[in-house]
Amino acid sequence: MADEVETVLLAFGPHDRRERIGNLDLRVIGNPWYVRGQRGNPIALSMLAHLRGADVVHCHQRHLLATSLGALACRATRRPVFVTDLGGGGWDVSAFVSTDRWFNGHLHLSEYSRTHSGHGSLPFAHVILGGVDTQRFSPGDAIAHNGTVVFAGRILPHKGVNDLVAAMPPELELKIIGRVADQRFLSDLHRMAAGKHVTFRHDCDDAELVQAYRDALCVVLPSVYRSMYGDETSVPELLGQTLLEGMACGRPVICTRVASLPEIVEDGVCGFIVPPNDPVALATRIAWLREHPAETAAMGRAARQRVLDNFTWPRVVRRCLEFYAGGQVKTKARPAHRN
Repeated sequence: MADEVETVLLAFGPHDRRERIGNLDLRVIGNPWYVRGQRGNPIALSMLAHLRGADVVHCHQRHLLATSLGALACRATRRPVFVTDLGGGGWDVSAFVSTDRWFNGHLHLSEYSRTHSGHGSLPFAHVILGGVDTQRFSPGDAIAHNGTVVFAGRILPHKGVNDLVAAMPPELELKIIGRVADQRFLSDLHRMAAGKHVTFRHDCDDAELVQAYRDALCVVLPSVYRSMYGDETSVPELLGQTLLEGMACGRPVICTRVASLPEIVEDGVCGFIVPPNDPVALATRIAWLREHPAETAAMGRAARQRVLDNFTWPRVVRRCLEFYAGGQVKTKARPAHRN
């Protein structure tokens, strides 16, 4: 966004800070109050002074008290305000009253997100998709892969990693890469992986993650609505960022027919879509990719092209600017992105 228009990213942290990162003006509000002690729900009244200097405000998380307060302040000062739901959230007035019309527009990451939010028929709700840095996430020089299967993401039950572990043949390696968000689930995955070639990495930096994608036979995101513990969630994936990263690295992907994931993957073109909670289906598709190297390579090329055509950050920015303008805002306006 900062490469197109003057942009301020307003965030919260332990200390006040202001920094210039390329064209981006980063401003951090220090020592915020955490609503009901929720670390992911910071707020500070001083943010209102920052918002007064913006021509457009785009909030990146819907169900937070700071977002609702910011929306009210913007509407009171006739300043256009937009919001993108990134999943999760904290205590907020939106749990008690609808805040839909507090915003000039809802800019969703997927059609699934728009529909699930009840915005499918609303004229001010649009889909901007998500993006990937296609220079960082790229195929690299090597064309061959080392035969590993990669899962990248938070270690949570609704990610369905247990189905992937169950699907893995003993002769292939599975790399599970991601931050641990559920220790019980991690312990159960270790138990299930006994006797199989499964590697757990919780400390990969960006370069190591990119290399893991590049080396992989395929990248798998086996998310589920119903976890192995019987818990259910209706919103397991609003987008599926790690699929896009693997695709940008030129690797075919396998995902489940869950939430937004079928919007990313063209079944049989850049990867496969399988039913959720189905290790046999996962195993069948992994085996097919291993046994058809030419077709697998073609799928990888198609996967990267799909990202280039639809899921780059410049394309997301252009969609945002288009919808800002649709709200009677000039595209040369100065947006403040509150995160």
